[in-house]
Amino acid sequence: MFTDDVVLSTDRLCCSVSAGIAHVRLNRPDKLNALDAPMFEALVSTGLQLTDRSDVSAVVLSGAGRAFCAGLDLTQFEHMQDGTSDVVVLGERLGAARALAQKAVHVWSMVPVPVIAAVHGVAFGGGLQIALGVDIRIVSPDARLSVMEIRWGLTPDMAGTQLLPELVGRDVAKELTFTGRIVEGADAVSLGLATREAAEPVTVALELAREIAGHSRTALVHAKHLLDLAGRVPLAEGLDAEQQAVAELIGSDEQRAAIRRCRG
Repeated sequence: MFTDDVVLSTDRLCCSVSAGIAHVRLNRPDKLNALDAPMFEALVSTGLQLTDRSDVSAVVLSGAGRAFCAGLDLTQFEHMQDGTSDVVVLGERLGAARALAQKAVHVWSMVPVPVIAAVHGVAFGGGLQIALGVDIRIVSPDARLSVMEIRWGLTPDMAGTQLLPELVGRDVAKELTFTGRIVEGADAVSLGLATREAAEPVTVALELAREIAGHSRTALVHAKHLLDLAGRVPLAEGLDAEQQAVAELIGSDEQRAAIRRCRG
């Protein structure tokens, strides 16, 4: 379990928690944070631990060094020539996901509070799919994003085929997937791959996390859940869920505190 204001570091991932904000950093800078089984396992484990922390109100996900994540480690492609891969190893379901690599993406939707990715350098293939699994993406102007799997004779298999159409539209998702073309910062925003552009994405992501963490955590949890239901459940179910959430929030200690803050 993480401890406030103490940085935990491994050869794959670092995490610090302070003032209600968790900062998770991919930590293979010499490999451009390339993905292998230990990295997938670290992402899943960290996401699950944050899911259980009631003192965390926002999460920032970034990459150490020159890039967010270059995608699969090249050794993975060598294994694939023998018909094996850590990516497709199936196990017990974590939420909707069974494959380890899918869990490394899906776990961020299971974290009950908002998760923000700060993307600089490259986010290729699996690296982009990890970014697609969070709630908000801040990208640097020179960031380079690509659904690159087609170049390796593959299809996205870390939940990307399910997440991308909702963000950019089905036709754009197909064009990006069929070509593997590289998209830079401003274009990523215009397409819907990214939320906004910033020269210093980590700084801006942390500022946004602090703003978010200043609000009622319970309201944030309900808001993320409700927005994730939209378009995925019948409208009546979504509207009922809204009313259930508001009924729980009205008159709560956190809601009364929010009203006092608004009144100054």
